[in-house]
Formats: sequence, C-alpha cells, structure tokens
Amino acid sequence: MKAVMLLTASGPLVILTSYASALHPALLEKLKGKGIRKFIAFDLPLEATRWRYGGHFIAVGEDLSETDDLRVLDFDGHHIFDLFRFAELGAPVFHEG
Repeated sequence: MKAVMLLTASGPLVILTSYASALHPALLEKLKGKGIRKFIAFDLPLEATRWRYGGHFIAVGEDLSETDDLRVLDFDGHHIFDLFRFAELGAPVFHEG
C-alpha cells in the first residue's frame, strides 16, 4: 500500500493505492474516470499517514485490494495541509493527461 498526495485542479487529495507508482497506466485510467487528468503527485510517509488519520485510515484502507486498487482518504485541502509538512513529501511527479 502507498499513500499519495495529489494536487489537482480542484484541490489536493490524499489517496491510498496498491499501485507502485502514481504514473501506473491503470491508476491513471482510474483517476481519469474520477475526472483527474492533470496532477502533481507526492508520496507520503505511510506510517505517518496511518498514525495521523487513525481509525479513518484503517476504515478506508481495510478493503484496499492488494493489487489494482485506489481509495480516496481525504479531499479536504485545509486538513491535508495541516497534517503534512512540505519536508515530508516525496519528490514531485507531474502528469498531464
């Protein structure tokens, strides 16, 4: 499982995914299906994400399949930016659909 922050046109999202990369073609198709065609992605530290979201992380991640899956953990930009410092974010990955 991997936690990723996506900066999209409608604001930031935190997702949980079983895909190894935010640029995996199947993940890109799932995001496209949700109307997300262009984004900047940052890997988040999984254990810090699990700790900060607590029970919500468990509830959302509980039914995440081991492969080919995606779950939205958070879509409240203010909350996301309060939880994570820029220094914690992985290297940015850019995608233009």
